[in-house]
Amino acid sequence: MFASADWYEREAYDLFGVLFEGHNDLRRILTDYGFIGHPFRKKFPLVGNTQVRYDPEQRKVVNEPVDIEPRTLVPKVIRKK
Repeated sequence: MFASADWYEREAYDLFGVLFEGHNDLRRILTDYGFIGHPFRKKFPLVGNTQVRYDPEQRKVVNEPVDIEPRTLVPKVIRKK
């Protein structure tokens, strides 16, 4: 409807996955084009899906799956006796 809303709609799609009716150019604007998921959604893992590091043997930056184990959070219960 408004041309000035184009970038904001692309940003909302990229980060949250919101689809806008009638928008013909919902490309990623902040993340890589091969990025999987939408990072501002609650179900997106805090550590992400991939990690980026420099490999001196290959002399380039490589993407790898995350090797961090997710923690199980146990609530601390404080009781007064």
